[in-house]
Amino acid sequence: MRKLLSCLILALFLAACAGSKPNKINDKDWVSIFDGRTLNWWKVGENSSTFRVENGAIVVEGPRAHLFYDGPLRNHNFKDFEFKADVMTTPGSNSGMYIHTEYQQTGWPSKGYEIQVNNTHSDWRKTGSVYAIADVKEQLAQDNEWFTQHIIVQGKKITVKVNDKIAVEYTEPENVNRPNDMAGRLLSTGTVALQGHDPKSKVYYKNIMIKPLD
Repeated sequence: MRKLLSCLILALFLAACAGSKPNKINDKDWVSIFDGRTLNWWKVGENSSTFRVENGAIVVEGPRAHLFYDGPLRNHNFKDFEFKADVMTTPGSNSGMYIHTEYQQTGWPSKGYEIQVNNTHSDWRKTGSVYAIADVKEQLAQDNEWFTQHIIVQGKKITVKVNDKIAVEYTEPENVNRPNDMAGRLLSTGTVALQGHDPKSKVYYKNIMIKPLD
């Protein structure tokens, strides 16, 4: 009888543990949005083969494509936040990190801003640029070496740091008027994305993190 009672108590304890809810993510801290093994929580439209995971990093190599964060953190919709990743380019490569964007099946994202990733590609807008809005001509990082790109979005201000050095501080004017082909280049809310630029570009991303600020 005592043995049966002990078994019953153990069974009830295990059932309680199995039914308990995991601790809620503290979304006021840095949160990893890439597990280092899969593309779970990410969504890609055209040319999905451009993105793969190798050795704990997202490898971007192939035709134009965009990989959008589609996971549970803040229901992948951010306003004020920090976004950073460790990045490594190869010679002549081009990529980008998008903010305040939204999923598109095809084409270049029409919503939000692109923060450039380009150390030696022929495009003169280099790593750290708020693309075509506040551009950087100086090369701030090297190919074949890991560097950190850190983007801070707060209110109407975007700050971009490359290896902790401020590359851009851009404040969006009130009632800004963009040309038609850049009408969506505005701060609002949205997800983040990584860019596959062209078949000759190969870029690596790891330690991809977000810290909500609101």
